[in-house]
Amino acid sequence: MAILTKDEAKTIIDKVLGYSKADETSVSVNGGRTGNIRYARNSVSTSGETNNLSVAVTAVYGKRSGTATINELDDASLEKTVRRAEEIARLAPENPEYMTMLGPQKYLDTNTYAESTAKIDPNFRAQAAFDSIDPCRKKNLTAAGYMEDTTGFVAIGNSKGLFGYNRATSVDFSITVRTADGLGSGYANPDVNDVSKLNTKATTEIAMQKALASASARALEPGKYTVILEPTASVELLQNMMRSMDGRSADEGRSFLSKKGGGTRLGEKLFDERVTIITDPLNADLPLPAFGGGGGGRFGGGGGEGVPQEKMTWIENGVVKNMFFSRFWAQKKGVAPVPAPAGFILQGGTQSLADMIKSTDKGILVTRFWYIRAVDPQTQLYTGLTRDGTFYIENGQIKFPVKNFRFNESPVIMLNNVEALGKPVRAGGNLIPPMKIRDFTFTSLSDAV
Repeated sequence: MAILTKDEAKTIIDKVLGYSKADETSVSVNGGRTGNIRYARNSVSTSGETNNLSVAVTAVYGKRSGTATINELDDASLEKTVRRAEEIARLAPENPEYMTMLGPQKYLDTNTYAESTAKIDPNFRAQAAFDSIDPCRKKNLTAAGYMEDTTGFVAIGNSKGLFGYNRATSVDFSITVRTADGLGSGYANPDVNDVSKLNTKATTEIAMQKALASASARALEPGKYTVILEPTASVELLQNMMRSMDGRSADEGRSFLSKKGGGTRLGEKLFDERVTIITDPLNADLPLPAFGGGGGGRFGGGGGEGVPQEKMTWIENGVVKNMFFSRFWAQKKGVAPVPAPAGFILQGGTQSLADMIKSTDKGILVTRFWYIRAVDPQTQLYTGLTRDGTFYIENGQIKFPVKNFRFNESPVIMLNNVEALGKPVRAGGNLIPPMKIRDFTFTSLSDAV
């Protein structure tokens, strides 16, 4: 397995830095094992495992930088990579926004690694697939699913003395179940760091129930409805909004956080007072990497140049409290740099999805949205379709399945029309509650299942 210990990774980084002749040099070492199994029509179609280990070197002369990457770790190859990065840097144009590298940082000790996930092997994947396929076969339903498990690490270091190391695990499982006539469809998509928290049979049974219940869908007129959005429905809209909380975009008038005529809406109440969104790298259900940068993705954040990930409140009781800032823009605005959230928590209540349905007189339950596209980024207006289980609720009960809708809605407006928030669960690398939203806009019908 291509997983280096903290000491092994630091030895490589120190060696690379020792070869450097540039003004500044940074190094990232990334490695991991990714395994997967895919099935469709109740039969496994592909399964595999890959291992990868690479070193990326960035050399800087003044404001000129160059990067070279290699996956051979012998001394000659590492030195050759340093020379290549330096050569590229000398040829590169100056970057007027270049920031000198960070010195040593203090990082949180986050718990993003689970040994149970690291031990996953082909037999485990095969059993997970069987546990999903077998109950579908027995009920004459058709399953299509995919499970991917990853164990990896990222280490970063530079000539200013910075060093960081993080290892992490993750498992993502998605399952779609169809009825034999193709008219009913159900879906579920849990993700975890610790695979002991994943039960593919139980997850599949949820999708099976929805597939059986969603056949013979009736048409409802488009319009504004009270909706209960499962976390798999709201997650992409909320992610789009969180990715737009960039201070520079707001300052330059390109964001929903921009004020007409200049300035930002930092400190303004833009959402329902029950809306609070935070990032907490130490959260037990959603542990996050301790730093951004290094190209480590979920293992080392994304971007951030090694800036520490800290607990951060983005929205508190509906008020915008923080935005994220690159180091360049932070310096320009005289504020501290803040990395973009690697995962967020929309705080909710204690109600389950079933509790929320029971409390609804009339509404529509949405399993998930798909094919989401931006209509107006400055207002966060998006369009997309419901899919894989859309149901009409009356007097606290699911009455019948309904045909899918196209929607036009903004998560900003959505979070202003909150009627209730349930208990948060993991979805798409975040913690999101089921939400009851009034006046959600459906614009047309779709015949797709």
